Amino acid sequence: MKTPKICKTRQELKAAIAEANPRSLGFVPTMGALHQGHGSLFRIAREENELVVISIFVNELQFNDAGDYARYPRQLQADVQLAAEAGVDIIFAPEAQEIYHAGLPLIKLASGRMGELYEGASRPGHFDGMLAVVSKLLHLADPRQGAYRAYFGQKDAQQVVLIRRMVADLDYPVELRSVPIVRSEKGLALSSRNALLSEAEKEAAMVLHRSIQLIADRAANHEPLNIEDAIGLFQMEPLVQLDYFTVVDPNTLEELAFNCQDTPFTGEGLILVAATVGKVRLIDNQPISA
Repeated sequence: MKTPKICKTRQELKAAIAEANPRSLGFVPTMGALHQGHGSLFRIAREENELVVISIFVNELQFNDAGDYARYPRQLQADVQLAAEAGVDIIFAPEAQEIYHAGLPLIKLASGRMGELYEGASRPGHFDGMLAVVSKLLHLADPRQGAYRAYFGQKDAQQVVLIRRMVADLDYPVELRSVPIVRSEKGLALSSRNALLSEAEKEAAMVLHRSIQLIADRAANHEPLNIEDAIGLFQMEPLVQLDYFTVVDPNTLEELAFNCQDTPFTGEGLILVAATVGKVRLIDNQPISA
């Protein structure tokens, strides 16, 4: 098992990529606190590319709560071990001043209406901050020649939709790959936040997966979705406070209200759900089609 090369500056990253001179590069941006969900991204990137680069950077602009930013786990040594096991070649782990070398940006990308919905409504400014750093990282990891692919987890479905739109709108020379959610044996989507749940809360959190599966099965059977039934499942879990449960267009994130009640489901959709379990906010999703 080879230990990845750790780069702390953009110059070191560029030099390491240039030295490797890859015919294809797979890039995975992360905020660290890595788990096997990230590992699946790294392994797919490893299968498809000559060089695999990841970033580990806790982006201040994505947090609208300074306390949450301060508490976010930073565990570089453990992250390096997991990355090594998954075959990562280079880790870009910069300090904040390296990314925002001129201070926090004055000129920013705006996520528009899609960034104001769902997670954006609960975390104002989050997606603008996410796009600011992803746009920078995609530039910094660009090999300038050969195939260039970037990998994102489907668990952050709204983020993936927004990054796809940014890449299309601004003509980034990168191919985006969305990797399916990795789940526990019981179906809970893997997340660094799961470690903050008690055993009772982990059990209660399974309602997210049960509610999604209920609606996904109806969609697959070409039945009316009646999402109120899924929402009702949360009312039976006192440890869980539902934020939203909805079915949206997978490209625009607009709600498919016409398609979710009394008529059989047709076409494609994306189930989105967010809830607070104890004090931990969790999200989940699933694409559906009929």
